[in-house]
Amino acid sequence: MSQRADAAAPLLELRGISKRFSSRVDLASRIAARLGAGVREQTVHALDRVDLAVAPGEVVGLVGESGCGKSTLGRIVARILEPTAGERRWKGHDYSHYENPAAREERLAIQMIFQDPFASLNPRLRIVDVIGEAPVVHGLVPPAERESYVAEVMQRVGLDASLARRFPHQFSGGQRSRIGIARALAVKPQFLVCDEAVAALDVSIQAQVLNLFIRLREEFGLTYLFISHDLGVVRHLSDRVVIMYLGRIVESAPSDEVFARPNHPYTRALLAEIPRLEATKRAYVPIKGEIPSPLDPPSGCHFYPRCPHATPRCQTEAPQLREVAPRHHSACHLNDTP
Repeated sequence: MSQRADAAAPLLELRGISKRFSSRVDLASRIAARLGAGVREQTVHALDRVDLAVAPGEVVGLVGESGCGKSTLGRIVARILEPTAGERRWKGHDYSHYENPAAREERLAIQMIFQDPFASLNPRLRIVDVIGEAPVVHGLVPPAERESYVAEVMQRVGLDASLARRFPHQFSGGQRSRIGIARALAVKPQFLVCDEAVAALDVSIQAQVLNLFIRLREEFGLTYLFISHDLGVVRHLSDRVVIMYLGRIVESAPSDEVFARPNHPYTRALLAEIPRLEATKRAYVPIKGEIPSPLDPPSGCHFYPRCPHATPRCQTEAPQLREVAPRHHSACHLNDTP
């Protein structure tokens, strides 16, 4: 972790964030329920009491299997979704503190780069509008200066400014990713939520976009929450790695520490299956079982149905994140055993 991230107070802080998605029972389902079909409202437990703090200039990699709540957490940070419970704080103040018109700059300070560069751009808009609309609407750039401003932003992310009048379908996947980054940068943010920002790209293009993120971080002093299922990508970019499983954070530590000394059984299982170049053969042993449904998560530790070290206590009592080494936190009852 960088020294600046270590010493600074949190830029972003989440306290006890939970998110539930409930499906409403429609008329047909209510009729079926009265006839004894057993239809009821379903609730997805996407996030369960998540605590997270991110320091200025820090890059936090958020890792977990599909469906664990990573993207939901990113959208809650970026104000796209509201939490069911919990508190979101930015620079020491609750998000509601920035609702007044004078706090426009702080409301724009957190931006999101979405997972799919093909679906996240409006196909009806030219790139000059995709990138330039928000700065003009929010009064950051006069309408007369929009095109020159867009050209400047495009050049910063490695795009040819002469292509600004083209539509999204006329660009490659890597170029569309850069357009998504440019759109986020155009409102001069301080914090970027990157949701699987390179997952849809070829490996060679991934490397280019990751290097762009590193350069932009230094150039603009940006802070990142980098969401990914790819541990290799996260290791390359992140100061700190946070591991999430079924809506809960199970481990958090500086990047090198996680890869050298993983503590939680789930983290160890993930790291064991990273492909490696080695001379000896190694049997592939996947994590047993499947991730439980967020419609009905297990009681106690969410990982216990798949954990080779589970005890009866794991089935009834949820472990809390506790420090197991300097700046290294893990949520596992095994840490209570002498």
